[in-house]
Amino acid sequence: MTLVDLGHGEPVVIVPGIQRRWEWMRPGVEALAERCRVITFSLGDEPTAAYDGGAEGFDRYVDQIARALDSAGLQRATICGVSFGGLIAAAFAARYPERVTSLVLVSALPPSWKLDRRASFYLRAPRLMAPVFCIASLRLYREIAAARPGFWNGVSGALRHGANVVTHPFNARRMARRALMTAGLDWSGLDGVHVPTLLVTGEPSLDRVVPPSLTMDYRRLWPHAQHATLPSTGHLGLITRPREFADVVTSFLDHSAHGAPTRRRVG
Repeated sequence: MTLVDLGHGEPVVIVPGIQRRWEWMRPGVEALAERCRVITFSLGDEPTAAYDGGAEGFDRYVDQIARALDSAGLQRATICGVSFGGLIAAAFAARYPERVTSLVLVSALPPSWKLDRRASFYLRAPRLMAPVFCIASLRLYREIAAARPGFWNGVSGALRHGANVVTHPFNARRMARRALMTAGLDWSGLDGVHVPTLLVTGEPSLDRVVPPSLTMDYRRLWPHAQHATLPSTGHLGLITRPREFADVVTSFLDHSAHGAPTRRRVG
């Protein structure tokens, strides 16, 4: 398996979203790696992931975390799931509780999530709909601009993110297959997860992908879960506010080790 292993200190495994490439998260990964040991990868059905396990379907992604820990020589770590990766992180915590010190779910889809009308539209013909998906992604410009005040700052931030996406392109068919994998999964084991948990969201008015209210649905399963809001951003907090993301995660790790709640908002 091809792993990215950066930094030193408290180990954190970051699981990418449905677009599957860890490179999309690079700003947040590198900012957190200045304070922690960060391990990440592309999802297991990507050619660049070099996944060497035998599991299939959604189980492949769950198994990939265990194999990443083994390859890094770790028994336990904080598991951080981003968007679709939040479902994978939660499933891993239910299956391997002894290997999870804490959970961080960033703008994460909850088990209650169902395909909406827009997503179902894209899934009808994912390859043909890929250009439409790209055009629709322009709606993310508002949150990029909010994180970088000033017209040219917003434009330059959007161009940098766009260049990263073009350099590490998504595969529409694999994205569609991942979305369909969630139907019919058994989430009953999540009730038994009792590790320190942090839910990280952007501002409700700026996240046009996974509304924070969806991520907060995890509170029904885990009332003990803490919450932090990254201001002036939405779904792309790891990219648009990487320093603030690293601040809130390391604050949570430090406070949870001492049994104190993390702060609820970072500036």
